[in-house]
Amino acid sequence: MKQDLYLGVEAIGQAAIDGGISGVYAYPGTPSTEITEFIQGSKLAKEKGIRSKWSANEKTAYEAALGMSYAGKRAMVCMKHVGLNVAADAFMNSAITGVNGGLIITVADDPSMHSSQNEQDSRYYGKFAMIPVLEPSNQQEAYDMVYKGFQLSEELGVPVMVRITTRLAHSRAGVVRKEEVQENPLKMPFNPTQFVLLPAIARQRYKSLLQKQERFEKAAFESKYNFLKIGEEKSLGIIACGIAYNYLKENYQEEACPYTVMKLSQYPVPVALLHKMEKHCEEVLVLEEGYPVVEETVKGIFKKNLKVSGRLSGALPRDGELNADLVAKALGKETTEGTPVPELVVNRPPALCQGCGHQDMYKALNQAMDGYSKGRVFSDIGCYTLGALPPYESIYSCVDMGASITMAKGAADAGLIPALAVIGDSTFTHSGITGLLDAVNDRSNIIIVISDNESVSMTGGQDSSALGKIETICKGVGVDPDHIRVLVPMKKYHDMMVQAFKEEIAYEGVSVLIFRRECIQAAARRLRTEKKMKLNPKA
Repeated sequence: MKQDLYLGVEAIGQAAIDGGISGVYAYPGTPSTEITEFIQGSKLAKEKGIRSKWSANEKTAYEAALGMSYAGKRAMVCMKHVGLNVAADAFMNSAITGVNGGLIITVADDPSMHSSQNEQDSRYYGKFAMIPVLEPSNQQEAYDMVYKGFQLSEELGVPVMVRITTRLAHSRAGVVRKEEVQENPLKMPFNPTQFVLLPAIARQRYKSLLQKQERFEKAAFESKYNFLKIGEEKSLGIIACGIAYNYLKENYQEEACPYTVMKLSQYPVPVALLHKMEKHCEEVLVLEEGYPVVEETVKGIFKKNLKVSGRLSGALPRDGELNADLVAKALGKETTEGTPVPELVVNRPPALCQGCGHQDMYKALNQAMDGYSKGRVFSDIGCYTLGALPPYESIYSCVDMGASITMAKGAADAGLIPALAVIGDSTFTHSGITGLLDAVNDRSNIIIVISDNESVSMTGGQDSSALGKIETICKGVGVDPDHIRVLVPMKKYHDMMVQAFKEEIAYEGVSVLIFRRECIQAAARRLRTEKKMKLNPKA
């Protein structure tokens, strides 16, 4: 059969299109960003009229997807693992409301923290919400799980989570596509009170969710993605979850694995399959990417007193990504170490692009803050977070989206004056506006620096929800218009920027300094596109 080559994220995007979605909702976040970008760039998705614009944040994305499901249509919402924290309120309650049209939440976890603040494992969220979780082991499974996941969601009446990790998201493999499914027609919920979580109704909906758990486990037991292969060697049994199953296979390319192996890619963990497994082994090794979710779970399920090892026991590292060598060591197999990197090769830390407006803003900020003690500038998540590194060393925090403003407010409340917050344009509309409202309501003595490069630059230059709206938002929230100032971060305006910082530091109240200059990478892409259009207007 014909195969197309896809990244894992692309396979998911294509499966959603083929599976009959009417809309995808997301906020950019590596390693999930390319799912939505793939759908945005798909000719087929355009022909079908699939809605695919970016949302202001993950919570608004999830709620919009739930609204599309309410109307009977199939929808997908995509985010990285920390984005699920932002969407958690809607996510948790949607497990109780259930769905009308099929709803898939695709969450991309980032073990090893390639571009994230933590390594949290979204399978815990799935277990917390008590909904089915699908964890593909390869790109074909990622496609198949999403394609069939909408139907599974509709049959079980709940959202379904698809959990991937960085390595699967950004590696390629051949994928066989399936026949396109037509979009659902508009259809109102059969139960008119289904989405009304007043306590009396919510209690009944929660009982219904609890009653469905047996169906969820039965679906996992019968799933083609979960299976048990009995081995001849009884000393060990292996549970391989998601992509970890591939790492196990890599260790037995030329020979059959002698141990009993349980492949686990659909949750909740099927208890009946575990009881079958324990008859054929004396101890169990759990291979899973992320937290020891399954390792902790199975310890209370086995009837026999089996030793269970994995990330929690130390058989595998507690942090970071898995790989075939780590699995080999856990199996007691010999591994070959590569040639060590010579000390003369110096690591190249990330840095702001040459000519980036953030550089000029930080140079002015540093000069304006000269003479004050360190630790007064709170930052947020974006390219500008690199201001924590040399040669700037300007900022002293990066916790979560929007935290710069509220942390600066709290520090000012504690008496740390002056206190400044540095936040990007997209992060401001993602999670900064409510913090600004708190500051205005409390008449906090803080300076908010919005470094506006007119795009979501850190994740590839996607459209920013803040474009052309920042001053209006600040005025609407209640900031004194006399203390909303727009500056152009360029070397020739350095003295003007320093003076603006000093004047607002002297002001006792909420100030907003907006440093606006287009991201140079986005500008370069725009100029290339404009040149191409001039040369070939029909392109």
